[in-house]
Amino acid sequence: MSTSEQPSEDQQVQSPDSATASPASATPESASAVPRSPELYERSLKNAMTVARIADELRGQDIVVMDLTTVTSIVDFFVVVTGTSRRQMNAIADEVNRKIKQDDGNSRLGIEGYRTEGHWILVDFGDIVLHVFTTEGRAAYDLEQLWADAARVDWQESAADNN
Repeated sequence: MSTSEQPSEDQQVQSPDSATASPASATPESASAVPRSPELYERSLKNAMTVARIADELRGQDIVVMDLTTVTSIVDFFVVVTGTSRRQMNAIADEVNRKIKQDDGNSRLGIEGYRTEGHWILVDFGDIVLHVFTTEGRAAYDLEQLWADAARVDWQESAADNN
């Protein structure tokens, strides 16, 4: 961090025991997941299942849906998939974006890696984040190990229940 990026004296984070402690100083327990309403959770879960089914229809490999609601308040679900080619990775990202945006009314907050020749495309919908990797990228970043505390969702069983 450069000196110009360091907080000024009046912006310093207060201690956790202070009555006016900032969120940045929260303890790990209080920084973990925030309870969600059952309606919001069900909507996020439905969208994560939709994302996984689209990836499967487009022949994505090793699809994993991770429920992060008990681990973090930043995002509800990760959908991790491996693509076999750049074209396939882009097709998965495009179709997920189209379906979630058009049919379900959600907006995409961001996309990274789409126009590069990298090993990872990330599509952020706020409650759901889609990660489309090459085989090499998935092994290198190993999100499943990084977020090992997150529960895995059996999206295939859920997909069968909805058919």
